[in-house]
Amino acid sequence: MNKVIRDLVVFFKKRLKKLKLKNLPLHEPILTYDDQKILSKCIKSGYVSSIGDYVKLFEQKLKKFTKSKFVITTVNGTAGLQIALKLIGLKKNEEVLVPALSFIAAPNSVIYNHGIPHFVDVEKNHFGVHPKKLENYLKNNTLKRNQLCINKKTQRVIRAIIIVHVFGHSAEIKGLIKIAKKYNIKIIEDAAEALGSFNNKKHLGTFGDVGVISFNGNKIITTGGGGAILTNNKLMAEKAYKLTTTFRKNHKWEYIHDELGYNFRLPNINAALGISQMKKLKKYINSKRKLFKLYENFFINYNKFFSLVKEPKNCKSNYWLQTIILNKNFSSKKNHILNEFHKHGILIRPVWKSLHKQKFLKKYPKMNLNNTKDLEKRIINLPSSSYLF
Repeated sequence: MNKVIRDLVVFFKKRLKKLKLKNLPLHEPILTYDDQKILSKCIKSGYVSSIGDYVKLFEQKLKKFTKSKFVITTVNGTAGLQIALKLIGLKKNEEVLVPALSFIAAPNSVIYNHGIPHFVDVEKNHFGVHPKKLENYLKNNTLKRNQLCINKKTQRVIRAIIIVHVFGHSAEIKGLIKIAKKYNIKIIEDAAEALGSFNNKKHLGTFGDVGVISFNGNKIITTGGGGAILTNNKLMAEKAYKLTTTFRKNHKWEYIHDELGYNFRLPNINAALGISQMKKLKKYINSKRKLFKLYENFFINYNKFFSLVKEPKNCKSNYWLQTIILNKNFSSKKNHILNEFHKHGILIRPVWKSLHKQKFLKKYPKMNLNNTKDLEKRIINLPSSSYLF
């Protein structure tokens, strides 16, 4: 294994030299002169906050690209998830199924809404919720009452499931939709990492009741911060708009607010950057797919030690983060690999610490999480910036 690590370090150091870089970050945004120009134009207009033409234009571009009927932009992806849970009618102390191998935003958004995250296991190829395990679990641990899915043990309603498309790869969304419909569970797609990813030519985030995308600085395109809610439901879209503002009634001068609003709208200056970045999205995706091929061709001689994650069948991934899975015999070497690479400025990272292990989340319900526990020991993300190819 030590020889393999040395070979890989040499491979990445050659990329460093070719690109004239001191280190290889995990994922950096590409910000160009075109981005600076539109930001300067926005600043000169004076409309830099949540009112301005760039917000509407950015939403229109996202609608056209994703084919979602409605798009409402937010200050970040987490805010989008928080609002999405309100749109599907989550009530206090109701449960939401959340994959245990995911970013912290999913359970946080449930708790913000006074709900209960309920952790479920993932499948081993692309790390989405495991359909078969989920169906067996619901069959054995829930009952139907008044058309609602009830957790037998806690007697709480299971209102929704958050399906995460991890690292830009599609979860087994069609199978999960069938299960959710069978048990009358609402679907929120956390497509934060999946702008530009498709399942059977349909954009991720547009399958469920509500989808959410992120434009954080480390995503495939960025607005600095930023996120977006996707839905094909007009009433949900109208409510999302009101909730992400301050629920103010339309009036020339009076400030009348019908309900609690959250002031989560994306600022105009961030949307301006998003418009510029959208023009380069297809180019970035092509670069990332070429980077995958570069890794695939080099790593073919090392499949005894690890496998490179490839997009699912009939899907097209944006390959947001290039990812390897260490073979089980070498899982104990993960920290050694991380240390060696970081010594040389190659800033690879492990997958997130499993959610059910986080101190403040340990008390919440969970199913058997064998796959999550196994994968946490073996997943490593590689440098994935679009400029690397």
